[in-house]
Amino acid sequence: MGISGNLNPEQLDFFNSKGYLVLESFSNPDEISSLRLKMEQLLDGFDCSTHASIFSTKNQQHTTDDYFFESAEKISFFFEEKAFDEDGNLKQPKQLSINKVGHALHEKEPTFKSFSSSEKLSSLLCSLGYKRPVPIQSMYIFKQPGIGGEVVPHQDNSFLYTDPPTCTGLWLALEDATIINGCLWAIPGSHKDGLARRFIRDDTGVHFDNPSPSYDKKDFVPIEVKAGSLVVIHGDLIHQSFENKSSSSRHAYSLHVVDTDGCKWAEDNWIRRNVDPEPLYTS
Repeated sequence: MGISGNLNPEQLDFFNSKGYLVLESFSNPDEISSLRLKMEQLLDGFDCSTHASIFSTKNQQHTTDDYFFESAEKISFFFEEKAFDEDGNLKQPKQLSINKVGHALHEKEPTFKSFSSSEKLSSLLCSLGYKRPVPIQSMYIFKQPGIGGEVVPHQDNSFLYTDPPTCTGLWLALEDATIINGCLWAIPGSHKDGLARRFIRDDTGVHFDNPSPSYDKKDFVPIEVKAGSLVVIHGDLIHQSFENKSSSSRHAYSLHVVDTDGCKWAEDNWIRRNVDPEPLYTS
């Protein structure tokens, strides 16, 4: 498959300098609508009485269970921490209670697979030097109005580690992302400082191998984007998002890619697959 890069030198320089890059109008309104409609259909078919798994970046070591681990090769649904009352009942409809859906939308659902394996994404990865890129994790993130949870400062390479590190995050805004409704924030250039810690899976479950570093809030800059924009995130970039206390949701589709040429997938990552993923292309 002949893949050529689609980023210009200025875009590459910005990415290499800052650790992220915004590509405006990466997806058109029809593509955005198809992804959102498909997720509506998936949610309609989800029976939330069968399982109620909560996702939290603050307490994921304690909320991780078999349902979470098995989601690596499935389409699974995770609730917001604040979605339930004291008796364990949902305080609002499931459509307004879900934190995210993951982690194999890019494999199991044709609409998301089509976007995730598109030539424009492959060309982007080619520009970044990928030789044999593999989508390893995908998530539809809702950032629900009023209860959309905080995502604490982190690096994607912590969770999806290869030796050497190769993870890149591709974050597609399906709605406008603003400071008010919980847009991404990042520390420009922080990817140059290397990986601070890893999220390890062992016989006891999952845990970080080092405590979280402390970060100065004034070092973060907001990444406000319009629907259809793609944010490219270096695997070592420190980034986060705050709670959504507004009345507007902030839907996004997040895809994480690693290289499988000249590097090795860490066996103690949380994702342990039964079937090796297929590469987007081989150069």
